[in-house]
Amino acid sequence: MDTPVTQAPGMSTHMRLRDFPSFIRTTDRCDILFNFMIVEHIDGMAAVIINTFDELEQAALDAMRAVLPRVYTIGPLNFLVEQLVPHDVRTSLWREDHSCLDWLHDKKPQSVVYVNYGSITTISSKELVEFAWGLANCGYDFLWIMRNDLVKGDATVLPPEFLEATKGRCLLASWCEQEAVLRHEALGMFLTHCGWNSTMEGLSAGMPMLCWPFFAEQRTNSRYSCMEWGVGLEVGDNVRREKVEARIKKAMGGEEGREMKRRAAEWKEIALQTTTQPGGRSLANLDNLLKDVLNY
Repeated sequence: MDTPVTQAPGMSTHMRLRDFPSFIRTTDRCDILFNFMIVEHIDGMAAVIINTFDELEQAALDAMRAVLPRVYTIGPLNFLVEQLVPHDVRTSLWREDHSCLDWLHDKKPQSVVYVNYGSITTISSKELVEFAWGLANCGYDFLWIMRNDLVKGDATVLPPEFLEATKGRCLLASWCEQEAVLRHEALGMFLTHCGWNSTMEGLSAGMPMLCWPFFAEQRTNSRYSCMEWGVGLEVGDNVRREKVEARIKKAMGGEEGREMKRRAAEWKEIALQTTTQPGGRSLANLDNLLKDVLNY
């Protein structure tokens, strides 16, 4: 799985076999995602619309445009939504706990670790405990989104000793308004499963990321975050509390962490320019999409 893959058109030369989406690496040609993404819908497409921006992955987009119909990059969508959608329209599929923001208001700038594995990723009981003690031992305050179904095949239960050790510096919540949390001045780092929506929201917020991908394209997103965009560190497949603790400390306080923050701030500025400024490429692509494809 660590075999380098350097011949995929438009892809980073840092890619390993393990970094490609699971539905690409599959040997099952009946795989639903493989057939949906690769086979069934290519013929007859009028356009391909992607929640990304050209500056972020230009080489991959150039390779796509060489073989696919018109490709329109209109991301980050969360920035476009702020301009085009009424503020009282919510896009989250989960009930949000707004007390998270109240809790963050009392914290120092860039002092809190935010942990969210997304809406469907599951982990084992052992992994839950290792992450928990890594967070407890790092010394930083943390906000951890703890879904009821987070642990596969079991209840999501943390050791009483962990709850006692972290009293006063952790908040466990069932869900939250993620974009608002990521943009809060108290946030210093995002521990994420690297789903694409979370990745784009993290980049849009200028947030360094600790990456623990699970399946689908998450491994690709993680690799790019760490090796191409300079905003991430990998946890690795074999979760150990010592490594989680060390990675958090490096991202939050070390020289490498300061460089990650600098790079993340640069990507945030580019994302803002392409979606909000006159002449921004994503804004122009949205206009072209409406005219060329939807005849609007």
